Amino acid sequence: MSTLVTRIEDYLKQMLKKQGKVRIQRNEIAVLFDCAPSQVSYVLQTRFSLDRGYLVQSQRGGGGYVEIVEIPREARQEYLARLHQSLQGGITQQQAGDILHRLERDQLLTPRECLLLQNIIRREVLHISLPRRDLLRGKILQSVIESLYWNLQKEG
Repeated sequence: MSTLVTRIEDYLKQMLKKQGKVRIQRNEIAVLFDCAPSQVSYVLQTRFSLDRGYLVQSQRGGGGYVEIVEIPREARQEYLARLHQSLQGGITQQQAGDILHRLERDQLLTPRECLLLQNIIRREVLHISLPRRDLLRGKILQSVIESLYWNLQKEG
């Protein structure tokens, strides 16, 4: 049996696949899945982040909504530039893994490269204390992203 988080994620991904862009209200999704709006927010924060290749914008207030868009493959350079900027303050191992998987899915990294990089940035390898470990991991990924970005520049 799938978890509530996975069911909500799958539902939103199906909507994205059909429509290309999803505009929802947290309360409506919460009613649909018989859960608290905060659980919907959790799904949006953890499963639809920039690290995973999504842009999420929200409008708060009376008619507030959340809009989700998957970053298209054609916009890879813009995505890489945004990722690079987002890594300024460091990154957790989980977030880094999400980024690497997205880069692999978009065929910017091979499965082997993805695995190698995941092992390089593990907390057991970067054996220094926080927050320095997350900063170092971010710097490593920034370097990888810069290389991918410039490689795309050459190709295109």
